[in-house]
Amino acid sequence: MNPILLIEEDPAAPESALLMAELSTALEAITGDSGRTSFDVDDVRGPMACFVVARSASGAALGCGAFRPLQPGVAEIKRMYARHGTQGVGSAVLRYLEDEALALGYQAIWLETRLVNRRAVDFYEARGYQRIANYGKYIGNPLAVCFEKQLA
Repeated sequence: MNPILLIEEDPAAPESALLMAELSTALEAITGDSGRTSFDVDDVRGPMACFVVARSASGAALGCGAFRPLQPGVAEIKRMYARHGTQGVGSAVLRYLEDEALALGYQAIWLETRLVNRRAVDFYEARGYQRIANYGKYIGNPLAVCFEKQLA
């Protein structure tokens, strides 16, 4: 298996923006919503936030992910994406984000995805995420499903 390099990068950089545009297109096809209105690049900048790009050994961008501070002790995962045809990228990005959040003192990670996005729901459940009551702007949205993982 080829190594996946995880590098914290600027979420507004052209390659980062391209990855997130691909994610938005994929989400729109799956859910009817690109997710763009739920994301602000400034939320994943700063000392308690993280934006990471997964790259191949040759430097090709394979995927991305981020977290932002949500409330004391809780980070929220945003813009998780692995390019079609890649293997292990989503898991590597998520593990990196979890480790980084723990190192910054977060006790838990929360995230939202759409129920119809079975691939994402299955992905998070397989990695120890538990369903929780919808939070924030997702309260009362029957299309949304929220998850939490306690960090060790």
